[in-house]
Amino acid sequence: MAFQLSPGVNVSEVDLTTVVPSVATTVGGFAGNFNWGPVDEIVTINNEVQLVERFGKPDSNTFTSFFTAANFLSYGSQLRVVRSAGSTSNNATTTFGTGVRIDNRTDYEQNHSSGSVNIRFAAKYPGSLGNSLKVSMSDANTASNWPYVNEFSSAPANTAFAESKNIEEDELHLVVLDTTGIISGRANTIIEKFGFLSKASDARNSDGTSNYYKDVINSKSKYIWWLSHPTETTNWGQTSTWIAQNDPDRLFDSLSVTDYTFSNGSDIQPTQNQVANSYNLFDNPDSIDVSLIMTGKTVGDTVPDQLISIAESRKDCLVFLSPELDDVVDANGNETTNILNLRNTITSSSFAVMDSGWKYQYDKYNDVYRWVPLNGDVAGLCARTDLERDPWFSPAGFNRGQIKNVVRLAWNPTKADRDNLYKSGINPVVTFPGEGTILYGDKTLLSRPSAFDRINVRRLFIVLEKAIARAARSSLFEFNDEFTRAQFVNLVEPFLRDVQGRRGIFDFRVVCDTTNNTPEVIDRNEFVGDIYIKPARSINFIQLNFVAVRTGVSFNEIVGQF
Repeated sequence: MAFQLSPGVNVSEVDLTTVVPSVATTVGGFAGNFNWGPVDEIVTINNEVQLVERFGKPDSNTFTSFFTAANFLSYGSQLRVVRSAGSTSNNATTTFGTGVRIDNRTDYEQNHSSGSVNIRFAAKYPGSLGNSLKVSMSDANTASNWPYVNEFSSAPANTAFAESKNIEEDELHLVVLDTTGIISGRANTIIEKFGFLSKASDARNSDGTSNYYKDVINSKSKYIWWLSHPTETTNWGQTSTWIAQNDPDRLFDSLSVTDYTFSNGSDIQPTQNQVANSYNLFDNPDSIDVSLIMTGKTVGDTVPDQLISIAESRKDCLVFLSPELDDVVDANGNETTNILNLRNTITSSSFAVMDSGWKYQYDKYNDVYRWVPLNGDVAGLCARTDLERDPWFSPAGFNRGQIKNVVRLAWNPTKADRDNLYKSGINPVVTFPGEGTILYGDKTLLSRPSAFDRINVRRLFIVLEKAIARAARSSLFEFNDEFTRAQFVNLVEPFLRDVQGRRGIFDFRVVCDTTNNTPEVIDRNEFVGDIYIKPARSINFIQLNFVAVRTGVSFNEIVGQF
């Protein structure tokens, strides 16, 4: 406690209730090609409905990415999605301008919000989807002939804010329409309505929030950005005080043009390097919590190794890979050789998992069937295992390894194929008649023999290391003395006993005393805790011996002899 200079009572609290926290293990991460949504910005998605709302329905160019994400979500978890787009993809704009590129809100606020361009509005995100948009707005001057005036309770006139400032005709209504029906399913559907907005930049609602039409559109619209005021208006965006002082009639200019159609939006598929740059958003474990990174169809020459490098640097997530579709649809029957050749180009790592193929599934959005890689499903099995059991349980097998939404596999490996794949760390996915399609292996891509060549062991240590490391932060800047060391041991041991009780480990030992915290360690301002773990192992091989014996033979005589 602090030294007191005069008599008195000082009350203080010391919190020694620190525990090892729970850590997330089910959060997926994915970067891919989508029709809509912010570019190079992480968006958390909880289900397929949200995926459609934020990133659009799949088409012939984007279905692989879409269904990789959707398949993961079908097993129940959170997914952090990043949209990657080609460098020449454009946002659709009103016909008064040309295409412009606005990746996300940060890009807009830094580069496009000043109103200096000759474009009234732009689609919220790059892509041809924005070409379906139309904006129609009306003020008091145009309301009598505006076809959407009945969408609102009254025609635009003066806001309450303007009347309080003794100025007029600041009010406007605005609607956003889907002209082709590609967004809503029906042509010329109103997909957004914004009523009783103000032309005054300082306009406020009764609750104090901004009612300036630019601010409302930019903060609430899912489909458009404001880029500039209509050409025929000269005082929109001025404050009410400016209007009162500079306009003799104390009113805002009237609108003459009401409709603004969109065009010049374009979709360009991202290159491997652009996808790789999008995945870089996951590289900081302090700011982005992600546990299961899937790759979709992205394999290429460098992306797998880049993602493995990210995972090994973070040390708290796994990367899930699939072969190329051409590798498993081979008229010459060289699927095993193709997959092994690809695997040999990928870095050996216990932080990576590779499956054996692609599945054929139904695309309800386009009423067709699609080939989709399985890595989204395998990552999803890990997420479902976490939710139903624990991360240290294997996601493979008939109990937890059932793959969903499978019409058929591109390639169903035989026992001989599975033997060749498995010894190289590739996990076969197999369809068994009457029993479904099963993840039939739980290896990582670590090539040397180790406990970490199994998914459940690697994920066990991810959980232990992540949780205990967070708890250990409470020891930072404390004294390296007997009290702090005992406190650390008492913090860690109950957590490990709980994991042991939940079948994650066979045994453990925590050492944090003078044997590993020597005077030299203490003098370097360091603190050492050694945690020894005997991990639980999943059963991969079962041997059943059936021995026929004569009727008169005692079992005790022969048990253990064969």
